[in-house]
Amino acid sequence: MEFHPEGLILSLAVLAPSLLLARFPPREPLPRSSVPGPVRWTERAGQALCLVVPAVGASGTIVWWWGVPAISALAAYYALWARYLATGRHAESLYWWRRVPAPMAILPVMVFLTAAGWLSSPWIAAAAVVLALGHLPVSLSAARAVREAV
Repeated sequence: MEFHPEGLILSLAVLAPSLLLARFPPREPLPRSSVPGPVRWTERAGQALCLVVPAVGASGTIVWWWGVPAISALAAYYALWARYLATGRHAESLYWWRRVPAPMAILPVMVFLTAAGWLSSPWIAAAAVVLALGHLPVSLSAARAVREAV
């Protein structure tokens, strides 16, 4: 394992928009959602892995065509964050897009899975799978709670 600046940039690019919640929280409080502790721990482990593994676990050979779906998923993720800000910072904007629940949880997983191909790293793919196993159920539970509160 060695340091890979491309992987670090990728991790920070996915993490950075989430920091907007500290400065621009939803106007209404987020409803509580209930998920088992192990699912929450898996989500946190996946988040930590997806922050660290791309920076130290990329295998080396860059497969450039994988960059297209990775950048596309990242651009869609940024567009949903822009929509959240532009539509008045409602909790529903964080968890629903049309009829799709939790798109802002699905897209980061897609970014990391495609980045695994881009950076030729099975380790990034494994980190993305751990993220998906935790982040998707937690976000789907939150999406249901938001929809019920509306």
